Amino acid sequence: MKDLLGLQQTDISDIRRILETASNFKEILARPVKKVPTLRGRSMITLFYESSTRTRTSFELAAKIMSAEAINIAVAQSSISKGESLKDTLRTLQSLTADCVVIRHPSSGAAEMAAEYADIPIINAGDGRHEHPTQGLLDILTIWQHKVVGREDETYPGVINPNRPFDLTGLTVAIIGDLAHSRVARSNVWGLTKLGAKVRWCGPKTLVPVECERLPITLTHSLEEAMTGADVVMVLRLQLERQEKGLLPSLREYCKIWGVTPKSLQVAKPDVLVMHPGPMNRGIEISADVADGVGGIRAAIEDQVTNGVAVRMACLYLLMGGGSGDDE
Repeated sequence: MKDLLGLQQTDISDIRRILETASNFKEILARPVKKVPTLRGRSMITLFYESSTRTRTSFELAAKIMSAEAINIAVAQSSISKGESLKDTLRTLQSLTADCVVIRHPSSGAAEMAAEYADIPIINAGDGRHEHPTQGLLDILTIWQHKVVGREDETYPGVINPNRPFDLTGLTVAIIGDLAHSRVARSNVWGLTKLGAKVRWCGPKTLVPVECERLPITLTHSLEEAMTGADVVMVLRLQLERQEKGLLPSLREYCKIWGVTPKSLQVAKPDVLVMHPGPMNRGIEISADVADGVGGIRAAIEDQVTNGVAVRMACLYLLMGGGSGDDE
C-alpha cells in the first residue's frame, strides 16, 4: 500500500492492519508524555484546499507525537493562489524532500491524481464528494471498541476479550442525513461492509446521490425505518455550503423529519451508539441531548476525535516507513 486514497480500493487486509496499528497506538495517547521517536527525521506536509479543524489538526498532532516534522501549506499564501497547478505543487513538495503529503481538495479524484504525480505517499483527507478514508477508519475503530470489544464472549459469559478481531458481522449501521454531499458516508459504506456490517442510508430524496443504487446499502427515506433495530446511528452534517438552493423546504422541516433526537432513537437497539463526524449543526441534524449523551444516550463523538489521532498515526507510520527506529 503506497497511498491511502479511498476504502473502496483498499484491501481488507490493509484496512485491518491500519486498525490494529491504530488500536496499539491508543496506548501512547494515554501517556502523560505523548512522544515516541518512531518517525524521527521524516516530514509530512498537509496540503488543504478546503478548511478543516479536526482532520488537519489530528494529522499534524499524529506526526508530532511520532517525532516527524509537520508542515502546513496555507493555500491562500502559497503559489497555488498564483495559479500553480496541482501537478507542479506536488512535484515541488516532493523536490523539497517531503516524505508524505496529506491532501484535501474540493474536486473528486484529486487525491488519485496527486498520487500519479508524486512518488511519495499520498493520503486522501477528503476529495470532493468521493471519499474520506481516514474518517471511515476512525469510525470503524470507534464502533469496534464500543460494540465488539465491549461485548461479552458468547462462549464465556461475563468475559470480555480485548483482542477480538476486526469483524463487524451482525451489526447494523444507519447513516442519516446529507448523503449526496458526504464523502464520509461513502468511505464508511466500503469500510463497514468489507468488515461484515450491514449499512442503511436514510435522507431526503433530494439529498441522496444517484449512484447509491450501485452501493452495498439499503436505502430508505423513513427515519424510523432506518433506525429500527440499529446498533449504530451515524448522523451526517447538513452541508449547506455545498448544496444548491431548493433541495430542502426549510431547516425546520428537515429537523422535524430527519433530525436525530432522543425520541427518534427509541426504535433503535437499547444500547445504540450515536456518532457524528463533525462539525455538528446542533438543533438541525442532531439534538443537543443526543450529541451530549444526556439521559443515558451513548454518544461516541469525542471518542471519534481521539481515535482520529490514533488512526492517522497508524497511516503515517505504515506509509512513511515506520518501524526502522526504536519505539519507546
